[in-house]
Amino acid sequence: MGVGKKVLDDVKPYLMMVLLQVGYAGMYIVSVASLKQGMNHFVLVTYRNVVATAVMTPFAIFFERGLRPKITMPIFIKICGLALLEPVIDQNLYYLGNKLTSASFSSALVNILPAVTFIMAIILRMEKLRFRSLHSQAKVAGTMCTVTGAVLMIMYHGPVVQFPWAKGAHHADPSAAAAAQSSATWLTGTIMIIASCVAWAGFFVLQSNTLNSYPAPLTLTSIICAMGAVTNAAVTLVAERRDMGVWKVGLDTRLFTVVYSGIVCSGVAFYVQGLVTKTRGPVFVTAFQPLCMLITAVMGSILLKEETTLGSVIGAAIIVLGLYSLIWGKSSDILDSKPANSAAEKLALPLTSVAANGNSGNGGANGCNGGRHVCGGQVADDVETPAPVKGAICY
Repeated sequence: MGVGKKVLDDVKPYLMMVLLQVGYAGMYIVSVASLKQGMNHFVLVTYRNVVATAVMTPFAIFFERGLRPKITMPIFIKICGLALLEPVIDQNLYYLGNKLTSASFSSALVNILPAVTFIMAIILRMEKLRFRSLHSQAKVAGTMCTVTGAVLMIMYHGPVVQFPWAKGAHHADPSAAAAAQSSATWLTGTIMIIASCVAWAGFFVLQSNTLNSYPAPLTLTSIICAMGAVTNAAVTLVAERRDMGVWKVGLDTRLFTVVYSGIVCSGVAFYVQGLVTKTRGPVFVTAFQPLCMLITAVMGSILLKEETTLGSVIGAAIIVLGLYSLIWGKSSDILDSKPANSAAEKLALPLTSVAANGNSGNGGANGCNGGRHVCGGQVADDVETPAPVKGAICY
């Protein structure tokens, strides 16, 4: 029973992240369909977080009753930062970039997220680099590959790649598609997606720090979504003040997008990411993006009749190669830390301070290790340590 539970605990983070990527892939598809039908991205983000708040708040009230710590001013400032980074900045920039490019392209470019998160973690000293270590070299090389792949996707497009399952589905002129992809609109969308990745990485790093001081993930998720909804509603009222009709949502794809993205990609996603981030770190959480890219590419070519260029395929392959180099380097942190801690706990002996010759355990004549633990005959009060054998060596 104990072995089965240990295996389940080890597999659980991987399973949760795989299912989460499937959920994100569905969001990429339905959001592009809704945005290209004319839905306003500010309104989509606002409604999405309203739905997430309504769904997650009852769970937070029921399951974390009596467990929520007091929200101090530093914690409140962190929560405000989380609400600004993810529900407001990241989601709006991503949706707009997604609308200006395509679902498959944006999901591929988002794979730079682990590299951006890793760089942020290095700057904030949440990750350590030992340049003589092979694992650290793999992290650096993986980050460089990821950036190289992203640049290639931006600078080179090439011919359209025909997938076997999508033959005959594309009726657009390839030259027209290439011209559209090389336009200023496509470049603007790409820049917005990259900026959204920076905001998203900042959210992961700050979320990891906030959960240490406020270990109530369901409540934290509800507060982030609520504050994000209010803040984004204010932004929408200012940005769309001349057209209040944008707030209307019919019983169509737009309503489904709001409900789906609110429940799956805001409420459930924030909670699951918080749990996994707390145990495995922010870099691990972002390491499953390629799975989402593959699912989105297949679904986008079938459902949205999207065209994928050779440059996107090559760039995505380089990003994935760099990403898993980064993951391999990161895996050493997980594998090496746990055995070391457990070994240290097994070998550690309880020590007590023993006064010797009027000192607090630092200057005893009969002490070992600078007198911090006395091994002479005057240790009757040191009941936590076995009596020394005559002639024994103290370490």
